[in-house]
This record gives sequence, C-alpha cells and structure tokens, in this order.
Amino acid sequence: MNTRSILHTFFTFIILCCTVNSMAQGYKIDVSVKGWQDTTLILGHYFNKKMLVNDTIYIDSKGSGTFSGKDRLPGGVYIIYMPDQKYFDIIVDDEQHFSIIADKENPVQSLEVNGNKQERAFNDYQKFIFNKQEKANEIQEKLKNKDQYSKEQVDAWKKKLGVLSTEVNSYWDKILDKHKGTFLASFIKAMREIEVPDFKELNEPDSIIQVKRYQYYKHHYFDNFDMKDDRLMRTPFFTGKLENFFSKTVLQIPDSLVKESVRIIEMAEGNKEMEKYLIQFTFNYANDSKLMGMDAAMVQLGEKYYLSGIADWVDEEFIEKLEDRITKLKPNLIGNQAPDLKMVSLNNQYFRLSEVYAPLTVLVFWEPDCGHCKKEIPKLKEVVWDKYQDIGVKIFAVFTQHETEKWSEFIAEHQLEEWINVYDPYHQSNFRNLYDIYSTPAIYILDENKKIIGKRIGAEQVPGFIDHHLGLSGHSNISRQQ
Repeated sequence: MNTRSILHTFFTFIILCCTVNSMAQGYKIDVSVKGWQDTTLILGHYFNKKMLVNDTIYIDSKGSGTFSGKDRLPGGVYIIYMPDQKYFDIIVDDEQHFSIIADKENPVQSLEVNGNKQERAFNDYQKFIFNKQEKANEIQEKLKNKDQYSKEQVDAWKKKLGVLSTEVNSYWDKILDKHKGTFLASFIKAMREIEVPDFKELNEPDSIIQVKRYQYYKHHYFDNFDMKDDRLMRTPFFTGKLENFFSKTVLQIPDSLVKESVRIIEMAEGNKEMEKYLIQFTFNYANDSKLMGMDAAMVQLGEKYYLSGIADWVDEEFIEKLEDRITKLKPNLIGNQAPDLKMVSLNNQYFRLSEVYAPLTVLVFWEPDCGHCKKEIPKLKEVVWDKYQDIGVKIFAVFTQHETEKWSEFIAEHQLEEWINVYDPYHQSNFRNLYDIYSTPAIYILDENKKIIGKRIGAEQVPGFIDHHLGLSGHSNISRQQ
C-alpha cells in the first residue's frame, strides 16, 4: 500500500470516528403514538415531586415526531406527556438515540423499544408489575369481604398474595443481577423497602424490641439508595422518600434533625449535584418547619453548609440575608439564657428582666395598635394572669413603640396594671434584634433561671405550657409556632 493509500485510509478513519462521535452527542428519540395526529407531545422528567419539561414536539398525521437536542439528557426517569393529560414513563440514560412506538390507549402495555436496552428492560418490568398488581387487586377486593368466605378460602388467598410478592422480589433480583451497574438496577433497588429484623431472639419486653426495630429502620432506611447516584433525583419517588424519612422517621427535635441531615448528606460525598440537593432539602425542611424550636436546626445547618462556604452555588445576597437572619435568631433559641432587658415603666421606674423572680415568666412584646395584639393581650390576662398569678407566674410586657398615650389607655382599659409594663424610650436595650421582633405579639416563656423554654406561641397555648412545665394537672401539648 502506497503512502497516498495509507493517508486516505487514515483520514477516512478519522472522519468516520468524528461522524460516530457526532451522532453519539445529544439525544434523539423517535416517537410514534398510534391514535394521535397533528398535535403536540411533551418530554419531561421527574424532579422534586414535579414534572419539568425538557422538550416539546409536533407530531404529524401518522402520530410520529422526534425529540432531539445537542446536549445529552441527564439520566433518570422521563415522561412522555400526551394531549389528554395521560403519560407514560421511560428510562433515559446511556443510550439516547432510540425509538419507541406505542398506542395512546395503553402506552405501557403496547410499547415497543428499539435502541435502548435499559428502557426495553424497564418496560418489561412495568408490564410484569402491572400483571401482578391486577392479580393482587383482585385478591385484596375479595379479602375486603373475608367474613363472607371460609377460613380455607381466605388462607388460600393470603397464600397467593405471598406468592405474588415472592415473584416480584425474584424479578427484582433478576434485574439487579442482569443489569448490574446500570441506572435501571439502581432505580429498582432504590424502590425496595428494607427488611427490619423482628429481634424476637433478644427475649426483651415488647417496648425494647419496638425501640430496636425503630433504630434499625432509621439507620438502614437508605440502605438500598446509592446517594452518589444523582440520577435517582430524577425519579418519581426520591423526594417523597426523603420527606417520609425526615417527617415520620426522624424525631422532630433540632439535634436529631441536624444529626440525620449531616449523615445523609455525607452519603452523597463526591457527587456535587446530589450533595447540593440534599443540603438544600434539609435546610429548607428545617427552615419551613412550624414546630417550636426547630429554628435551632436551621441555624446549625445554615452555619455548617452555607455560611461556611460549602454551598458555593448561592449568591452573596442570599448569604448576607441568611447571616443576618441567623444573627437575630441565635440569641433567642430555646435552651438559651434569655438576653437581659433593662427597661422603664410608665412612672419612670426601671426593671430588669433578670431580676424578675418567678417560677415562670411570660415575656410578651406587643403594641396597642396591632390588630392581633388587641385580641391576644386581653386573652393573655384571662387565661394566664387571672389563673396563675397566685402561684407566682409573672408577665413582663414590653411595649414596642414610643407614644405612651394609647399604651397607657389600653393598660387601664384591660386592667393590666399588675403586669410589669415597660418600654425602651431611649433605644438602649436592642430588644428587636435580641428577640427577633419583626411582628407582634411575640410571646416567650422563661423558666425560673430565665432560660427560654418556649417561644412564639399563642395566648391560648400558654396555660398548657405552664401546666406541663410546673407539673400541674390538665396540661396540653405545645407544638406549633404562630
């Protein structure tokens, strides 16, 4: 072979490689849906319990069209959304040049796939599950009226349900073995619930066994999840699984929430996209919580991930606002010593919060022009002061404004003279920042040592809180902030 022939072969090879590589870039999904014509189809994916749109196409009179783009789609479970608001799921991962044919009336059962092995296997799985679910539903319908049947029939149906469950588990095992290392395997495994030991061999009381089972379940909850696989974020169940864990499995106290949040985030170490999502999810969960005291979890997570610079995707404005918010929250977190206040009364007598001696002090910030205060302050007198002053409970009431005439009139009208009524005419106490007073009324509960044991509760909730803390009868639970 001469030099010219060698060069021709070499350049032909280069061109061929470039052509193949060019074809492999991006995505190209040929779609044909029988029964639809001259209309649009949407390609989307699951994320955060929503469907996000990736592409929209017009299909011709034969129901055919092509989704395509220059950039590859991130792996995950995708949705073909039809004009009648019905849809079906497909898997998109490593093979992104493929075709599907389906019937609009029953797309999953009729689906044909070419060029995407994972999607073909996923569709086989969907058909298998659909068949088993139909049989299980028939049996469960019969079991709803089990009193009409003999024990032998009921036992036989329960046995059939057990067989169906075994067959499903066996099918899952086959997928995990045959498609090891693929997103399909990761997806199927993540859908499986963990098995919790019964711990009967411990011969312990039921209460201890239940605690053991709970601890095992919490610790192993994500055993079937590969948190380093960000493709799982684009599935229909991922966010729901997180929500169930943090809302129903983790104890709703700040320390527990922070501990489990850090543990779960560390599972994703090395996968920036998954770490980002988990940091955002756990921070938002704590920040959005209405449970009293959960702001402490928000503060800890905010400092650990955002103010430290780990969450480097957020802008400076967000960091500045968060830093300001945390600065205002930290002094008045539950369990902290209440910041001292030195304030003056209507007759110019000074009072210090730290010098109020009481088994429990109600610290309230209010103003007479506030519509909600007009209801809450008289209610506070009725349900707290009138009932608990005899056992030493004190009310330290801070007027948040400066014009004293309306304040004085309100005190007289509602007979609040025995409260410690004070204000800060010279702006020396910094009470707004120390107690995060951005709206009124704001009620704090302080113990005998002036530690904050409750905050931002309604007047109606205070009696239950007092009863519980002082060991009196008839106490009620306090859970939500206003």
